[in-house]
Amino acid sequence: MTLQETLDIDRRTYLEMASGAVSIPALSSAVGAQSDDAEDAPSNVTRSRQEKFDRLDTYLDENGLEAVWFADSDAYVWLTGRSNIIDRSSSTGVAAVGYDGSGLTIVVDNDERALVREERFDGGGSDDCHLTPALPDVTIETFPWYATSLGDAVAEHSPTPAAAAFDVPGFESLNASALRQPLTAGDIKRYRTLSAETAAAVEGVCRNAESGDTEQQVANALGCALDQYGIDHPVVLVAGGERARKYRHPVPRDVELGEYVVVSVVGRRLGEYASCTRTVAFDPPEWLEKRHRIATRIDATALVSTRAAARSDGTAGDVFRAIQAGYREAGLPTEWQEHHQGGAAGYASREWVATPGLQTRVTAPMAYAWNPTVKGAKSEGTVLVTDDAIEPLTTTGEWPTLDAASYVEDATVTRPDILYKNS
Repeated sequence: MTLQETLDIDRRTYLEMASGAVSIPALSSAVGAQSDDAEDAPSNVTRSRQEKFDRLDTYLDENGLEAVWFADSDAYVWLTGRSNIIDRSSSTGVAAVGYDGSGLTIVVDNDERALVREERFDGGGSDDCHLTPALPDVTIETFPWYATSLGDAVAEHSPTPAAAAFDVPGFESLNASALRQPLTAGDIKRYRTLSAETAAAVEGVCRNAESGDTEQQVANALGCALDQYGIDHPVVLVAGGERARKYRHPVPRDVELGEYVVVSVVGRRLGEYASCTRTVAFDPPEWLEKRHRIATRIDATALVSTRAAARSDGTAGDVFRAIQAGYREAGLPTEWQEHHQGGAAGYASREWVATPGLQTRVTAPMAYAWNPTVKGAKSEGTVLVTDDAIEPLTTTGEWPTLDAASYVEDATVTRPDILYKNS
């Protein structure tokens, strides 16, 4: 499916999606079953993977370790390009991956070994297996599913001393998020595609929404549109005009949209997360445009300050102070206290959330998703920040935009505007 096909959803199709009459199962890639190799040239894949190995080598050397291990789905797919998820309700997948300075080892119970070996690595056993070339330097170790836990099995098969990003007896604790930053070239290429498709799905639905539709209908249609791209959707928030003024994280309800609607989605594929917010106005209150523009200017302030912090080895706290200054300039000095402002994105919806004084270093190239709110209005999108550029990723070129000026620097950033349907 192309971006244009999703943008061309008509009202009849939208209503079928909203009612559940059209149901499109999530593709396997929604949780990362396809390889990150699928659309990348082998040389690009090799370079990105080697960059990750180099980071792990440095971590091993600096901490005097022989191996590091990952089992949560996002860290696992970051390192392997494959999924270890069967039960989405579990924070830990069915397999763990370890790196010992020379190659990867997968530990998995015998019940799931065939799935991991044949479908996820060798490229056999599934209709889309041709998209999953074999991953080099992988050893698979198996343990009886009834005999022990995944953590205990890793402890038995790993050289020591070692660290893990999940519970393994006797192992040091590991923060996987720090190792995933900044993004590699391969990460960025996939991120651009995921983000554009997430935006296309959201916009295709939003263009067809009407005042009398319910929040739940919009949410149903969003899920269906994202499923068509094989994009998982762990977060779908929909707020009609009345509830948008009350709640910063509005879970959709069976109530009509009314004057306007704010839609926020987090899409996930191959471990990467893209955040996208859109606002559609039908008969909006007079204050909506002003509040939306303040939110976009705070968003721009955060992004410009993020680039400055990345250039100067600054911290998340530095960016947060700029956000606070922006709210003060807007005449809303305490508004930031009502909702978190966002932070770095990547192999988590937020690799970190900025707070006052947070000393986490701002890196580039890296994805960022700031989400400032002003009672009833919100600006949010995933943006790639490099030393030289601010590149909005969740964009299609088909939605109204505005050039939002930073409150603290002489710079502007293009942000999504309100779509007015009845004007």
